Amino acid sequence: GFNTVKGFLNLVITPTYWNSVLKKIEETPNYGTVAPTDKSPLVMVEYSSPNTNKPLHLGHLRNILLGSSLAKILEACGNNVVKTNIVNDRGIHICKSMLAWKKWFDGRTPETSGVKGDHLVGDCYVAFSSALKEEVGKLKAQGMTDEEAEAASELMKEARQMLRQWEAKDPEVRALWEMMNNWVYDGFDKTYERMGASFDKIYYESQTYLDGKEKVLDGLEKGLLYKREDGSVWADLTNEGLDHKLLLRSDGTSVYMTQDIGTAKQRFDDYPIDRMIYVVGNEQNYHFQVLSILLDRLGFKWGKDLVHFSYGMVELPEGKMKSREGTVVDADDLMAEMVDSAKKVSLELGKLDGLTQEEIDNIAEIVGMGALKYFLLKVDPRKNMVFNPKESIDFNGNTGPFIQYTYARIRSVLRGAEANKLEKCDYSAVIPNEKEIALIQRLGDFPSVVAEAGKNFSPALIANYAYELVKQYNQFYHDCSILKEEDAAVRSLRLAISDATAKTVETAMALLGIKVPERM
Repeated sequence: GFNTVKGFLNLVITPTYWNSVLKKIEETPNYGTVAPTDKSPLVMVEYSSPNTNKPLHLGHLRNILLGSSLAKILEACGNNVVKTNIVNDRGIHICKSMLAWKKWFDGRTPETSGVKGDHLVGDCYVAFSSALKEEVGKLKAQGMTDEEAEAASELMKEARQMLRQWEAKDPEVRALWEMMNNWVYDGFDKTYERMGASFDKIYYESQTYLDGKEKVLDGLEKGLLYKREDGSVWADLTNEGLDHKLLLRSDGTSVYMTQDIGTAKQRFDDYPIDRMIYVVGNEQNYHFQVLSILLDRLGFKWGKDLVHFSYGMVELPEGKMKSREGTVVDADDLMAEMVDSAKKVSLELGKLDGLTQEEIDNIAEIVGMGALKYFLLKVDPRKNMVFNPKESIDFNGNTGPFIQYTYARIRSVLRGAEANKLEKCDYSAVIPNEKEIALIQRLGDFPSVVAEAGKNFSPALIANYAYELVKQYNQFYHDCSILKEEDAAVRSLRLAISDATAKTVETAMALLGIKVPERM
C-alpha cells in the first residue's frame, strides 16, 4: 500500500515480502560478497613490514590483522588482491643486533639456546641499546649533548662501520647477516601461521634499495634533486609546503624513503597494479605524503594515487611500549596468553563440559585468537586504542567470544532440527512478526556493509555489524520458539532465519580472519 502526506510518499510493504528476501539470501552462494573476475581491478595491499632485529609485537598485530582483513574485504568487493610484505632486512638497526651477537652472545643459536630465532635476535638488539645507553650516559657526564655523545660512541662507530662493510658486500658480515636473518624469518613464519596471515609476495629492502638509489641518482642528474657539499642528496619540497628531504647520506648509504622508491618500482614492474595501499601507522603520515610527491616527481604516473591506510597506535593499559628498552609485548607471548585465558574462562563458565582434551584445546585456540583479533579490529582503524586482554575474553558484550558463542548456539539449534528430522516446508505465506522482520532486514544489509567497509577501508564496520546481528538474533531466540514451534511453516521460517544468520556471521567473521566453532 501507499499514501501521501504533505508531499511525502509513504510505502507500506506487505510482511510476507521479507520471506522472499530471506529466500534469496538462502539461495545466494557466498552471500554478501562479489567474486572478482579477470577484468576486476588489481589492488596490492602492503602490511606487516617488520624489521629483522626484533620479534613481531602488539603494534605489528594490529597492522597485520588490519592488512589481512582489508585484503579479504577488498576481494569480497570484487577486486583481485595481491597481499605483499616489505621486510626491513638491512640498515643500522640490523647491524646493532649483529654487533651485539658478535660481542656478547658467545655463538648462541636458536637451537643451542632454545629461544625462538626472532626473539634471540631481539635480545641482541636490546643488549646493544642497553650498552649504548650506558656509554652515552658516561659521555654526557663529560659535558656532551645527546647528539654529540651518540656521534662519539665507539659502539655506534662500530655499527656504522659494519653497515658500510655490508654495503661493500664484505663476506664475513654478509654471512652473519644471512644467518641471523634466517633465524628471524623462521620465527616470523611461525607467528604468521598462528595468526592466520599470509602473503602472495615478499620484498626485501636488501634487494630493492639499489633500485631506489638508481632512481634517486637519475633524478639528481635530471635536476629534480640536489646534492649538498658533504655529498648527500636531497629533495626540495618547499613548493609543496614541506621541507627538504634526505634521500642519500653523505657516505652514499640510503634511507627508508629511497628504499620505498625502489620497492614501489619493483612492484609496478612485477604487477599491473591499479591501486597500491600501504597499511602503516599514522606516525608515518609525513613519510607517505613525501613518497607520493617523490614518486610523481620521478616520473611514476601512479605516485599521486597511492593510498596510505593510516591507522592509530595500540597501547596496553600500562601505556606505550619501546623495543629498544625491551618493554614491548611480543605477539607470540600475547597470543599464548589469550588462548590460555580463553581456556580458563571457558572452563569456569562450563562452556567446554563434555568435550575431549583435543576439542577443548582447539576451541580455546579459536576463541582466544578470535578474542584478540576482534578486539583489535572492532575499533575504527584511524583511532588510537588501548588493548585490554581481560575485556576481550568476555563472553558478553561487543567481543569475539560473544559472537562465536552465538554462532555455536545457532549451529546447535540447526543440529537439533536435523536430529529430530523436523520437516522443511514452504514458509512464503507465513506472516513474520516484528522481531523476524527486523532480523531479516539486518541480514539484508550485509552486502552493503561489506561494500561500505571496502570503500572506507574499515574492518570495524564488519565487526560491529556482526555484533549487532548476533545481539538481535539472541533477542529473537529468547522471544520466539524454534524447535518447539508446532506450526511447521513458522518453524521453517525461523530455522531459515537461524541458518541465514549463522552463514552471515561465519562470512563476516571470516572477513576479519576469525574462525567460528561448531560447539561451545
